[in-house]
Amino acid sequence: MKGYTTAEMKRFNYLISETNAVYHEAAQKLGLSDSTQQVLYTICNNGDSCLISDICRLSGISKQTINSALRKLEGEGIVYLEASDGRKKRVCLTERGKKLAEDTVVKLIEIENGLLDSWSREELEQYLGLTQRYLDSLRAKVQELRARGAAGSLADMEDSADTAETGGADS
Repeated sequence: MKGYTTAEMKRFNYLISETNAVYHEAAQKLGLSDSTQQVLYTICNNGDSCLISDICRLSGISKQTINSALRKLEGEGIVYLEASDGRKKRVCLTERGKKLAEDTVVKLIEIENGLLDSWSREELEQYLGLTQRYLDSLRAKVQELRARGAAGSLADMEDSADTAETGGADS
């Protein structure tokens, strides 16, 4: 099977993978699991609390994994859950949770802020603008995939196989 990925896309994928590896390493050095780091990070980005659905959406981690992490954190007295609008639940940091966050993910956030602060305004705007453009375009193309559906692709493959079997002749 030939390679489909361009050299630029390979580089992009490499950079994303390496960035994720650095965040994993940071979690380990801070004594946190990846999911715990993501939960605390997302809460800190929103103040001292946020909705469970926001944690799932913003972290890209499954609801089951987030719920497991939350049960563990709740058992350790790091977070507590409170009812929000309707069936939604808000995750809140306890005092112990705030201390843990300050000793771990807040340090990571400060590193990130410092890195971006070291860039010129033009570099920062260019990076953010291009990243947003990539995200918007990717999201639109994925929506097109959904609209077309994977079943359409499978049907196309089956049609091609039928044509090959009959030698392209109609029955």
